[in-house]
Amino acid sequence: MPRASAGLCRRMMLAAILAFAGMTGLAHAQDNPTLTIGYVDLIDDQRYLDWGVHPIDIRTGEDLYNRWPLAGAELGIADIKPFEMIAGMAFALEPTRAKDTAAMVAAIKAMRETGIQFVLVDAPTEMLADVAAQLADLDVLLMNVSATGDSVRNAQCQANLMHTAPSDAMMADAMVQFLVDKKWRDVLVLKGPLPQDDAMVAALKRSMGIFGGDIEEIRDFVLSSDPRAREQNDLRFLTGRADYEVVYVADTDGEFALGVPYDTVRPVPVVGSAGLMARAWHWSYLRHGAPQLQGRFQRMHGRRMNATDWGAWVAVRAIGESVVRAKSKDFDGIVQYMKSDALKVDGSKGPSLNFRPWDNQLRQPILLTTENWTVANAPLPAFVHRTNNLDTLGIDERESQCKLKNQ
Repeated sequence: MPRASAGLCRRMMLAAILAFAGMTGLAHAQDNPTLTIGYVDLIDDQRYLDWGVHPIDIRTGEDLYNRWPLAGAELGIADIKPFEMIAGMAFALEPTRAKDTAAMVAAIKAMRETGIQFVLVDAPTEMLADVAAQLADLDVLLMNVSATGDSVRNAQCQANLMHTAPSDAMMADAMVQFLVDKKWRDVLVLKGPLPQDDAMVAALKRSMGIFGGDIEEIRDFVLSSDPRAREQNDLRFLTGRADYEVVYVADTDGEFALGVPYDTVRPVPVVGSAGLMARAWHWSYLRHGAPQLQGRFQRMHGRRMNATDWGAWVAVRAIGESVVRAKSKDFDGIVQYMKSDALKVDGSKGPSLNFRPWDNQLRQPILLTTENWTVANAPLPAFVHRTNNLDTLGIDERESQCKLKNQ
């Protein structure tokens, strides 16, 4: 047989084999059920849209309006695709948006009618608590990917709500561990006018009480250039006439905090909302597979992964791991496994992660970073716990008002 004809025959045979494999693969995919994960966020969420006069990150040049954590969920779906053959189940993502609490509740109910029982929620703390309460009787598990308020992990905790975003208490504990380890114990606090700023300071006070340290004074600031308010907008007044080793800025909005480093009266470190910050994720972390995760995210979305992206990504990862390890396609079986100590999720931050049984909070390390470097990974070695060192971060079972473990 001529060489050209033989080559043509081989190519035709290969094409036929691939076509048959494709058809059988399609049939196999059609035979398998699909577990669709819902995703719902808030239209005009001020946490993302209200960036004052800095719509562009002056450090990276990135557009600050383009930071919704849906991007992390999309990468999560891509990363758990290899699980499909083992699970005998396909994975998909269905995102939607809502204008308010009522619309978000309605959207999740509509998802449930189509068979969706796992829903990632990107909403502020107060709205999240209300949404979870209104859906308490629905067999749906909500995954909080962005809200950091302690209330939904404590007095307002609910069995149908799990948290991959770290809490204010966890981030405050990480920061105070670092300060105590450095022997920087005297802290001057600059606090903004928002309720979230009050929450940051409350978490800091709690952490100081646990790990040691002293808040020298709390001074309120305002974002203003009015000379009549100079005692609240001028850093010479805000950081003068006090004895301190570090300045902690509680500024959820972030606009005022930008100008605090290098402008304090005393030459001290600045932490909190500027300088050294506690984060669930930062692109500069270089260990435990983090660069590979960052690379996959950046190739998919053309920007760096942030903390809320990570919260959505790891939520999808936890669902996929639970489906595979539980060896169950039943909702109750998957949830039971996800809430058990058997769950081990690789979050690319070091130790395997799972959820605390008393408040449904994902145990995780917290990164302490500048704008371009990871300085430390908390919990720090000097701080140990009787059962799990990750539980040195956040509200421990003994102090928690949430008792989901007993339900």
